[in-house]
Amino acid sequence: MRFGDIDSQGHVNNVRFLDYLEDARFGMLSIDPYVAGDEPFKGLVVTRHEIDYRRPLGFRAQPVRVETWVTEIRAVRFTLQYEIRDDEGLYVTAKSVMAAYDVERAAPRRLTEHERTYLKRYAAG
Repeated sequence: MRFGDIDSQGHVNNVRFLDYLEDARFGMLSIDPYVAGDEPFKGLVVTRHEIDYRRPLGFRAQPVRVETWVTEIRAVRFTLQYEIRDDEGLYVTAKSVMAAYDVERAAPRRLTEHERTYLKRYAAG
């Protein structure tokens, strides 16, 4: 959490929560595979975000967790579910629909078998 995340009402601005989701998504799909010696995901776009604000989150020194998991894997897209929380409670629930994208062709592409296998490790259920 950064000081600039706080709005005039003294809590994290609603738009900043999308930054928190992006940080978690980037970690899960790019940094974690890279650190493990695996290929990071490349060529993904967000096609949809949904976010529900459960309670205000004020500025504080303690971090919050962004718990992230996969709820659906299709041929071209997959869905991530999130909770922004700490040990005291839940602040946000959200979901992002991601699509595999071929940057050179500027068109959707199918998820590779490698990508599907990686995503299945984080699948709920």
